[in-house]
Formats: sequence, structure tokens, C-alpha cells
Amino acid sequence: MPALSDAAAGLATTGLLVLLLALAYVPLGDHLARVLTPVRHSRVERLVYRAAGVDPDGRQSARSYAVAVLAFSAVSVVALVAILMGQSALPFDRGLPGMGFAMALNTAVSFVTNTNWQSYGGESTLGHTAQMTGLAVQNFVSAAVGIAVAAALIRGFVASRTGELGNFWVDLTRVVLRVLLPISVVGALVLVAGGVIQNFAPDTVVTTVTGGSQTLPGGPVASQEVIKQLGTNGGGFFNANSAHPFENPNPLTNLFLVFLMLVIPVALTRTLGTMLGDRRQGRAVLAAMTVLWAGALALTTWAETSGAGLAAGAAGAALEGKETQFGPWTSALFAVSTTGTSTGAVNAMHDSLSPAGGGVVLVNMLLGEVSPGGTGSGLYGMLVAAILATFVAGLMVGRTPELLGKKIGAREMTFVSLYVLASPALVLIGLGVAMALPSTPDAQGNAGAHGLSEVFYAYASAANNNGSAFGGITVTSDFFQYTLAAAMLVGRLLPIVLVLGLAGSLAQARPVPVTPGTLPTTTPLFVTLLVGVVLLVTGLTFFPGLALGPIAEALS
Repeated sequence: MPALSDAAAGLATTGLLVLLLALAYVPLGDHLARVLTPVRHSRVERLVYRAAGVDPDGRQSARSYAVAVLAFSAVSVVALVAILMGQSALPFDRGLPGMGFAMALNTAVSFVTNTNWQSYGGESTLGHTAQMTGLAVQNFVSAAVGIAVAAALIRGFVASRTGELGNFWVDLTRVVLRVLLPISVVGALVLVAGGVIQNFAPDTVVTTVTGGSQTLPGGPVASQEVIKQLGTNGGGFFNANSAHPFENPNPLTNLFLVFLMLVIPVALTRTLGTMLGDRRQGRAVLAAMTVLWAGALALTTWAETSGAGLAAGAAGAALEGKETQFGPWTSALFAVSTTGTSTGAVNAMHDSLSPAGGGVVLVNMLLGEVSPGGTGSGLYGMLVAAILATFVAGLMVGRTPELLGKKIGAREMTFVSLYVLASPALVLIGLGVAMALPSTPDAQGNAGAHGLSEVFYAYASAANNNGSAFGGITVTSDFFQYTLAAAMLVGRLLPIVLVLGLAGSLAQARPVPVTPGTLPTTTPLFVTLLVGVVLLVTGLTFFPGLALGPIAEALS
């Protein structure tokens, strides 16, 4: 009966997760809308603006908003590189040396871009101060940047011939202080109550059952675990990530971590409807995200529990590479949620997923991570897909496409086209160059189709700012450090600049009235069209690579 009990537990966990998200949807979504519609600034916020030399009442165009995002990101990268390379001079360094430049740059870019790709073992590489003042700070602000950009795009649809998108510095500050920080404080207490460690204890050397020794580090884990999930950041205090019992000790904390990574991306669809003044629009976007997430979850769960092969068939599921207390059902739930939200945290080795299961989570990233996507990035990614869907529908009936009261012209479609092409170009160019190098087979953990999937997954994870890894590939060489850093940086900032350019163009346009010929964008038909466009674009772009990797392995 273990298969039956696993299935029952998995279904109950998924049902409870959906219930928790439903309960948080309205209050959190409406709170985010209030935060992103500034009326009055708090005393603490005004102190922040004064210290930064920012006029909180100033309004920014698309160009100045984009410059602010780029400047903030550049300063963040430089500061984080300095912290990582000089950590031996910081308190609580645990006696560890600073990172080399290549790894420090890769790590800094990773955390500033909300990717949190790690080419190092956290507990053996970083001290507590570097983790807290460097990585944890970026977990907060990089998540806030994504939400701010999504808000700017919504304002572009709402504005009428103004070209103003708000104030980046105000959006950034308010999201951190009014949303991320309060939830993180409460969430950290929940995790501590669930058994996640939170201390500054020195490393402890213990004797294992085989007579060997193992070093168990302590640290402020709960406070960083909560924001890594809430901000869809990923990464891990420990190398084993959310499979480590100090980070994720039991099924209840596992459920809470999945809830944290989904709650803001889901709630932002309510924010969209509230700020637009039509909540049906938000529900339509949520429906499209839900269809993609549920489909990926069903396929991955089937792949991991179908028992392909003698060993898996005898066990009732593919258990290799999974934490036994979570099993295949909640491992599949975590894998689908983390790759669908650009989180990148893992509670199982994706390299050990079945070929079909590994292929699904890879596709989940290649969709552009819109199911439901990262904090902010999922929403603006799905809105770009919605513009593309209305354009396709307009071509079918011979009408100029319209979305949310704005006509979509050549200028807007230029931004959309470049956005759609940006990530695939980075993934495929990176994959092609890496596979052409004679040194790459030495870095791969496996040969053949699975080895190709490892490299494919690495560049898909970097360019889509996910951060999870297949796990079999070694990426510590300078080639992978620099090329993956470039993929992360361009994969984050170029789409943001394009989205802000699109928002500025929409903000300058005059709203158009609804006519009998206007395509309704709140109906099941449009949701179906939107899901179809997302799947079609991904399939046409990546099918050859998928056919050589996970599909070939699954059919072998």
C-alpha cells in the first residue's frame, strides 16, 4: 500500500497548497496594489529617500526608469563582488577565504539578477556575514525589482498619453519594507518553529555511524530560507539546498516553502486586475498560469511515479536522488513549482529525475517561466505573451490587435518580438558553443542525450534566471563561470529594458473604446489562445534541442 499512501499524501498536500494560495490571493493581491499605488510615504521610507537623495514625488519616463534599474543593478554587482572576494576580512567569516574573481562575479550576477545559480557549496565557501549582508540583501531587492517592473508595465496600460511609469526608487523601497520584509519576519518564525535552524553556532564536528567525521555548520538559515523562497530567488545556505534537513526538515516545512514561492506570483494577478479596474483580467491571466502549472505537475508526477525500469517498478516510483521523507509526489510538486517560478531551489536532484520528468521541468523554464513565474517577472512575461496572442488573433480576423484598451502597433510588437527572442538566443548560443568545446565532455556527469540535457538545462536555467541545476555538470571552469554570468545578466536586464520600453510606448498611447469587434480577453477562449501561444512559441523554438536531449533519452 505505500504507493497508495504516497498518492493520497501527495494529493492532500497539493490540495492544501491550493487552499492556502486561495486564502492569500485577495488580501495579498490587494495589499500589493495599494503598495504600488503610492499616496503617502511613511517616516521610515522618507528617511530612506533622503539618505539616497531621491525625490519620492518625482515621476519617471520609461528611459529614466530603465536607467535607474540598470544603475542599481550595476552598483549591486560591484558591491557584492567586493563582499565575496573580501569576506575573510569580515566578521563571522568562519575562517573561510574570499572567492576568486570568476566565481565571485558569477555569484554576484546570479543573486543580483534573481537567478541564484550557485557553482559552489554554501556551507564550505561562505561565512555568515557574506551570506547575510551580500546574498540575503540581494534576495530582497532583486525580488522587489521584478515587482517594480511589473507595476510599471501595468501603469503603461492604465496611463493615457503621459509616458510616465512611476518612480523606481519608491516602488523598490515600498515593496521591500511593506511586503517582503514583514512576510519574511513572520515566515522565518514559522520555519524556526518547524525545525529550521537559526543561530550563530560554530561548526560542530560529529562522528558518523561508519566511524568517520562530518562538520555540521550552524548559521542564520531560517531568515535566509524564507526570502529565498518568497522572492523566488533560490540558492541555498547548504549545498544540498532544500533537501538539507537544516533548511527543510519535514513535509510541513516543505509545503510552506512551496507556498512561499508561489504566493506572490499568484497574488500579483489580483494586483493586475485591481490596478486595471477589471479583476476579470487578472483572473484570466491566473487561469492561463494555472493550466500550465497543473499540466506540468501532472506530467512530472506521472513520470516520477510510473515506475519505469525494474528498480523503479519494484519501489513503486523513481526514488533515486530524492529525499525519502518527501518522496516522488512532493518532489515533483517542488520541482514543477521551482522551475515555473524562477526560484531554482530544489528538494531533489533534477539530474535524477526520469527522462520525461527532467524534460518537463526543463520545458517549464523554456516557457519563459510564466507558470506562474517569478516575483513580477512572471506577470510581465505573461502580459507580453498576451500581447503576442492578441496579435495572432488580429492576424486571423484582419483587425489591429488591442489589449486592455490599447492598440498594439508596430512599435509595441518590436518590443514584444525582441523580448520573445532574447532568452532563446542566449540558451541556444550558449548550448551550441559549450557543446562545440572539446573540454565540455570532461565537465559533464553523463554522456549522450543525458549529458546534452545537463548543458541545455544549465543555459536554460541561467538565461531564464531560474538558478536550479540538473546537478551532473561541473561548472567551475572559467568558461562556464563567465558565459553563464553573461547569460544571467543579459537574460535579466535586456527583457526588463524591453518591457519598460513597451510600457512607455503604451503609456503614450490613447485608450481606445471597446467595440463589437474588440477581442474579449477575459473569456475561456482567450485563455486557451494564450496557453496555446506560449506552448507553440516554445515548441517551435526548442523542439530540436529537446529532441536530442530528454526526448531521445526517454525513447531510448
